[in-house]
Amino acid sequence: LHTDPRRPNPPRPLAPVASWDGVFQRLDRALHAYHKVAFRPLRRAALRSCARWIVERQENDGCWGGIQPPAVYSVIALHLLGYDLDHPVMRAGLESLDRFAVWREDGSRMIEACQSPVWDTCLAAIALADAGLAPNHPALVKAADWMLTEQIDRPGDWSVRRPGLPSGGWAFEFHNDNYPDIDDTAEVILALRRVDHPEPERIEAAVRRAMRWTLGMQSKNGAWGAFDVDNTSPLPNKLPFCDFGEVIDPPSADVTAHVVEMLAHEGRTYDARTRRGISWLLAEQEPSGAWFGRWGTNYVYGTGSVVPALIAAGVPASHPAVRRAVRWLESVQNEDGGWGEDQRSYLDAEWMGRGASTASQTAWALLALLAAGERDGAAVERGVTWLAETQRQDGSWDEPYFTGTGFPWDFSINYHLYRQVFPVTALGRYVHGEPTGARPRSS
Repeated sequence: LHTDPRRPNPPRPLAPVASWDGVFQRLDRALHAYHKVAFRPLRRAALRSCARWIVERQENDGCWGGIQPPAVYSVIALHLLGYDLDHPVMRAGLESLDRFAVWREDGSRMIEACQSPVWDTCLAAIALADAGLAPNHPALVKAADWMLTEQIDRPGDWSVRRPGLPSGGWAFEFHNDNYPDIDDTAEVILALRRVDHPEPERIEAAVRRAMRWTLGMQSKNGAWGAFDVDNTSPLPNKLPFCDFGEVIDPPSADVTAHVVEMLAHEGRTYDARTRRGISWLLAEQEPSGAWFGRWGTNYVYGTGSVVPALIAAGVPASHPAVRRAVRWLESVQNEDGGWGEDQRSYLDAEWMGRGASTASQTAWALLALLAAGERDGAAVERGVTWLAETQRQDGSWDEPYFTGTGFPWDFSINYHLYRQVFPVTALGRYVHGEPTGARPRSS
């Protein structure tokens, strides 16, 4: 915020010249000076190239990347480059933001950060199946049909690092063909395998393509990021104008766990790539026994993702890493029996596993404990009781807190289905046991 109108941009002290921050700050000043004497034809060509790059990545629905921040920045950039508001690209971009709007009764509107139909659908299908819904139930078959139509069959920006890899992933949103993500792809496969589809060959073909793509997107350290391969350089975060959220996509424990879980259920437990993923996860465990959650808040989410994956991949419940995770979850359980974690845990380790109990975070903890063989333990009993007692009359749960993460601490998300799908999944596994996962049919 500009707190002094007389000095809207007060000078800031420069970082030491020997640091990356100092180098980029001084380079930024030099480039600002260069702007005054830049060779105009070269600069115009560079700007045209930037505009072409942006326009080429506009999705069919007019948005960019399927989420609000790049859409807003793209509209601003193109307008600054002279694109009129009536230009088809601009008109489509602005209309896409209207589709992200929640209109209130007083006529005002709120622009959602993103919409997550693929993610919500696969998680809902898993929840219903694990809760005992018949695999051939029309709702599950209908969901599978829709997910099959959303599989992406063309290359995106990930192809820069994997130019020969055929596409086959799923995106998070309705339209985001440039950036399918590994997390959604793993969970969609797990969801499809829970459905007894009348055309099993369609499921088989989709899973084969998705498996090939997912395995091809493994980073060199054995783990998986969300959108890219080996996207780990810290230098982009040092750019002076890069002041909003994360701009790199390093491998994370939660995404890697979902891939490992999927590979295990696909019969790939002893595949060398699966074993490398398991080794990476074991090495990434925090001293406390938890795992960091990149895309959910936070250590409860990471731990709730990793433990079921390790168990599915054959790591015994008696393994020291699993026992440390169980002890940590038991140590951070709230007095009311639930679990919660404040977003401040991304900044302050004192908040690890601390916060008001929520339905989604309680379910994540239960998923880990149930996978670790703690079904009859006191912590599980108290957690299940908390879910049962806080369920509303209509069958749903209330959750006013933000438990989803876009960029840690900069971009938080309240997924309105998290408070439903994860408790249903956890309660379903409490009643019916851990899912064994369907094995691939012979083809």
